[in-house]
Amino acid sequence: MASFHGTKINPDKFHRSQLKFYCVLIPMALLMMIPIVYIFSHAFKPIDELFAYPPRFFVQKPTLENFVDLAGNTNATGVPMTRYLFNSVVVTVIVVFLTVLISTMAGYVFSKKQFKFKNTIFEINTLALMFVPAAVVIPRYLLIDEVGLLDTFFAHILPLLAMPVGLFLVKQFIDQIPNELIEAAKIDGANDFQIFLKIIVPLVKPAIATISILAFQAVWNNAETSTLFVDDENLKTFAFFMSTLAADTEGNTVAGQGMAAAASLIMFVPNLIIFIFMQSKVMNTMAHSGIK
Repeated sequence: MASFHGTKINPDKFHRSQLKFYCVLIPMALLMMIPIVYIFSHAFKPIDELFAYPPRFFVQKPTLENFVDLAGNTNATGVPMTRYLFNSVVVTVIVVFLTVLISTMAGYVFSKKQFKFKNTIFEINTLALMFVPAAVVIPRYLLIDEVGLLDTFFAHILPLLAMPVGLFLVKQFIDQIPNELIEAAKIDGANDFQIFLKIIVPLVKPAIATISILAFQAVWNNAETSTLFVDDENLKTFAFFMSTLAADTEGNTVAGQGMAAAASLIMFVPNLIIFIFMQSKVMNTMAHSGIK
């Protein structure tokens, strides 16, 4: 370990020289924790505390009433909350799996294979990073309509499979893998599929974790497909259902606010859990992707 005047630059254990960093990092961490604490506190507030003035940050009398009301709630068409939640879980699992599969396979091809217009196609993918979702809403709708997927379950899946940032990250990560390793596998008789499964996938696990998080957030929090492409209430997702809670079907906005607070927590917790378990791999991916 490098040192300066006998003191380690990065000591393995706590050292008083680190106090200056804690003085900055601890307040920053507490500040960033405020929204998380508020979401949890808000979801367990009874109705009187939700509308208390002045507003209270912490819940005084925690209750599960909001969650009970949410679980028993049905909209005007009689579709229960559990149906929306089931749709979201199924769509999320399918989209995350296919997005990771497509991004890793395409990244392997772009990184280690040679073919005509390779650079041009990858530049088009990189160019797609600059487009905000609102810019592609109309072309996306026309495409879904043209292939006949309007008002079907697949309308939730197809628009979210294209993930330019996922392909970019995986390709940059696979670039770090020595070509000699792949050539040695080919000499041993491995085909492209075996190389992909036994060499590429194990070595790009940090990138896969990053793509999984990005894909999960994109699909789990997405209400656009339910709003634009699906009319059948039985096919809509929990994110769309949550957006309708504040304005209750019977005009009871008071009860709607309580259910919306509970639904917000349900939407938030999976994002928090997946990021906590995979955040170290995300940082590793950023280090290898060329992003500074």
